[in-house]
Amino acid sequence: MLSPQQQLAFLAFAALSLASAAYTWRGLYRRISAGRADTDARFDRTVQRLWYALVTTLTQSRTFRKRPWVSFFHAFIFYGFTFYLLVNLVDAAEGFLPFIISSTNPAGLAYNLLADLLSAAVLIGVIALVLRRFLLPSRRDFTFNPRTLLHPAIKRQSIRLDSLIVSAFILFHVGSRAIGAGAKLAAEGPDPFQPFATLIAHAISPENAHDWRVFAYWGALGSVLAFLAYFPFSKHIHIFMAPLKYAVARGVPSGVLPALDLNLESESPQLGAAKLEDLAWPRLLDAYACIQCNRCQDVCPATATGKALSPSALEINKRMELNDLARGPNGFGSGAPSPNPLLQFALSAEAAWACTTCGACIEVCPVQDEPMLDIIDIRRQQVMVEGAFPSQLQSAFRGMERSNNPWGINHDKRLDWAEGLAIKTTDQNPNPDVLFWVGCAASYDPQSQKTARAVVQLLDHAGVDFAVLGKRECCTGDTARRSGNEYLYRQLADRNVATLNEVNPKLIVATCPHCMNALGKEYSQIGGDYKVMHHTEYLAALVAQGRLAPDAGTATVAFHDPCYLGRHNGVYDAPRNLLNVISNSVVELDRNRENSFCCGAGGAQFWKEEEPGDQRISDNRYNEAARKLAGASQPVLAVGCPFCKSMLESTPGKGETPIAVRDIAELLLEGVRRRTGITTAVPALEITQAVAPTPAAATPISPAPVPVAVPPAAVAEIETAAPPPPAERKKWSPKAASPAATAASGPSASIQAESKAEAPEPPPEPPTPQDEAPKRKTWTPKRPSS
Repeated sequence: MLSPQQQLAFLAFAALSLASAAYTWRGLYRRISAGRADTDARFDRTVQRLWYALVTTLTQSRTFRKRPWVSFFHAFIFYGFTFYLLVNLVDAAEGFLPFIISSTNPAGLAYNLLADLLSAAVLIGVIALVLRRFLLPSRRDFTFNPRTLLHPAIKRQSIRLDSLIVSAFILFHVGSRAIGAGAKLAAEGPDPFQPFATLIAHAISPENAHDWRVFAYWGALGSVLAFLAYFPFSKHIHIFMAPLKYAVARGVPSGVLPALDLNLESESPQLGAAKLEDLAWPRLLDAYACIQCNRCQDVCPATATGKALSPSALEINKRMELNDLARGPNGFGSGAPSPNPLLQFALSAEAAWACTTCGACIEVCPVQDEPMLDIIDIRRQQVMVEGAFPSQLQSAFRGMERSNNPWGINHDKRLDWAEGLAIKTTDQNPNPDVLFWVGCAASYDPQSQKTARAVVQLLDHAGVDFAVLGKRECCTGDTARRSGNEYLYRQLADRNVATLNEVNPKLIVATCPHCMNALGKEYSQIGGDYKVMHHTEYLAALVAQGRLAPDAGTATVAFHDPCYLGRHNGVYDAPRNLLNVISNSVVELDRNRENSFCCGAGGAQFWKEEEPGDQRISDNRYNEAARKLAGASQPVLAVGCPFCKSMLESTPGKGETPIAVRDIAELLLEGVRRRTGITTAVPALEITQAVAPTPAAATPISPAPVPVAVPPAAVAEIETAAPPPPAERKKWSPKAASPAATAASGPSASIQAESKAEAPEPPPEPPTPQDEAPKRKTWTPKRPSS
């Protein structure tokens, strides 16, 4: 088709374009590889990883999770460009070799039909998405909160400019190819299997067909060659980076944070991230895989309530900085460090401390970016290196250091919640079927104690052989880890792992999803291999076996999915199975299961004031529940997390629409009482920590248990990790000191088993000055100054 002169010109242009592209693509590789080595396995199970990447890419399954119509048009472009990898090679060969692909044979027919239909589909998809981004009301999806830190390049409208360049390229590239196909049919005759090209052929005369074919050849293939050098700077690079991101995806749940080497004796310990090169290389790959769709921003509780954090802006800011550095004199990735701190261009300190670590951004991302992990690394650096963190966290840190709990309450009070209940510790019952992990909240918070007491009575009623660690139990360190204090987390976690390895529990049941996540998932990084279940999973198994038989009540119940139970650990059905036997009227909140909205407590937010915004996160969630339960005579919001319960029960947004916030265990206990009643009071038992239990303490307090057949899928299997050798560690000392505060709570009243409702608790004893609990400050929304 091309003349010899045109062929030479095209080859010369192709050589120059490919050389330029090689230079920019090499720079892209060097920028990504400039990140530090990752602590997560990224190249194991090669076959499974490649298969997952192929299937996820070709099915577009993650893209179709949200915005179905937008995803539909995006699929037009994706499948068109995927097939165009073949089309461009065939078209390039046609310029040099005389051959014809005819629709008279099956292979030629399939090729011509797909090329024709996908050309039309790509053009339709691009036009639809351009209208959405620039003209339709949905263009608001691409805006940011006024408080959000934006890279100077974004303020220069670089996102808009890049979108225009990419859209123009696709339209010109595919449009030129369609014109070339139409010109070919104008000279050779129509083809019923190329309807789009045949339509174009009607506008081209046979005399001018060859000239149009030459123009289309240069337009279609020349535009691709010219665009190759720009690819690494464009958002269109995600067409290659997204499959790569799938191939090297983390092999652990989102609730497991990357391990951190705490060797403080090394010359330059890597404690978190201050600059781009401090982030692991997959975090830099995230920036180039990002589609800039802002779906993560749509589901972020901080963004939804007007705060400074935008996970989308974080990833886009990283890319803009990387691109700016690539154009600099030294070039980031060639050994030159990045000049600017992350908190100067990627996100503000205010935004870093607004994250609740709910994982919604990771769950919704079409390309599996993980902005939450960037924030954790930034917090680690701020806490352990700079000593810069919200002052309210000082009390929680000191409480965990001194009293083994963030409340700062005397550790000797850890079993006060169980007063009046017949509970044995592992010292008294060293080989129980179930180890009940109580957690700090249920040990010290009066509202959470109701949940623990309900669980104990249900286990006792079902005849389960269980025990607690008692005073050997200490905080799992979740709050310390999520706030960036990895060293304090390891102090607590190592202590718990040593205790649990000694006890060697068959099964651990926890009422707190944060404890469940740490024990069952994160402790495997430091030698803790345990089977851990949430109490709703275990109670659901007991109900399924008939060992607990509740009567359904008349209350209308909606369930709030805790982030660390649902999104981070995939437990959705067990709580709902229980509610369906507890109540005759169960409704779903609009945002449920993996799309659930955070209560606002995670990421150590429970221990500090919320960052400035337009609304409290818990208010946002509570208002959703109030709308769904409006009109119900007995509205109940069921929860499965002590922090969710506290946040939603105490949120200022309750106002005139009070809704009972209850843990599922409390509701189940009421249902069991409705069905059978409990005719004798639960006997009180003095809790001791004796090494050798006395005969009285060894007396069974419940009938011989029937083994619980727990479904294998309900128990998290943790990969065994060899415990690291003990090492002497330096004591963590924060730079920003504030007065210490410790807390105490009075013993809760014993729950009378014969009653159908929980007896009111007597007023707690007045706390002594050294045991007074710290009070959380009232949050007031702040608006940006004009």
